[in-house]
Amino acid sequence: MLQTFDERNRDILVNIDGELTHRDQARISPFDSAVQGGDAVWEGLRLYQGRIFKLDEHLQRLRDSAKALAFESVPTREHIVGEIRRTLAANGMRDGVHVRLTLTRGVKFTSGMDPRLNTSGPTLIVLAEHKAPVYARSGLTLVTSAVRRPPPDCLDSRIHHANLIPSILAKIEANGAGADDAIMLDTRGFVAETNATHLFLVRGGELRTPRLVACPAGITRATVLEIASGSGWPATEADLPLAEFYAADEVFCTGTMGELAGVVHIDGRTIGDGSVGPLTARLSLAYAERAASEGVRVVE
Repeated sequence: MLQTFDERNRDILVNIDGELTHRDQARISPFDSAVQGGDAVWEGLRLYQGRIFKLDEHLQRLRDSAKALAFESVPTREHIVGEIRRTLAANGMRDGVHVRLTLTRGVKFTSGMDPRLNTSGPTLIVLAEHKAPVYARSGLTLVTSAVRRPPPDCLDSRIHHANLIPSILAKIEANGAGADDAIMLDTRGFVAETNATHLFLVRGGELRTPRLVACPAGITRATVLEIASGSGWPATEADLPLAEFYAADEVFCTGTMGELAGVVHIDGRTIGDGSVGPLTARLSLAYAERAASEGVRVVE
């Protein structure tokens, strides 16, 4: 699975601290904390017919993550939403758009790791692109990575930080194996998530998903659990070994950028009958209906 370039994005304007600049001229300081040490938090948002689905939940997670990293200040919800509105309006965007928010600790007065070198406040970046959900609807192939997700006593996954090297290393393994993405285990050997998404399995009509031990509290994941609860489909969170995924009737992954996507092969094993399963399809449709009808309006 390799994303392709969308010509509509050739001349987009990127918002860096309120300044809208052509993508080719957009610049961030070499003294910015994101450049110096990956010291930033981020969120991925999706725009549906002028609305951003689960915007408040995403902004709360951004704020919580920034507080966990002891950022001196965090822009208000009103300020961030205003900059999102400005960016979308400047690019004439209304639907089928992915927005990546990045909030860095800000620019340092000299290079170094110490947060006390930051005296100018955080840097807010709003990057909006025309982008359909990135995963093929025909089903994904996954392999298990040797790179592990850390436990909370090493780095709490609830901090949605921008230091994504473990995920990138896992993705490199997936690319080398000719797979779409890689499954990442925790240090105990249980499934955590993929390099980019959360995972669910279906067995005997029951949904199961890994506990929030070594994976972030995914917003799409939580929405799927809400849908399952409201529809009477049993769902549990548990420590899940790989063997349970190999033996599952269905497997699917969830995330803002890809919504819901079925998984048909893992580590050379065929999942179920090798096609996207019926419960995956029903959940995907229910999710699409909610995403299309709910959300905070940011484009009139």
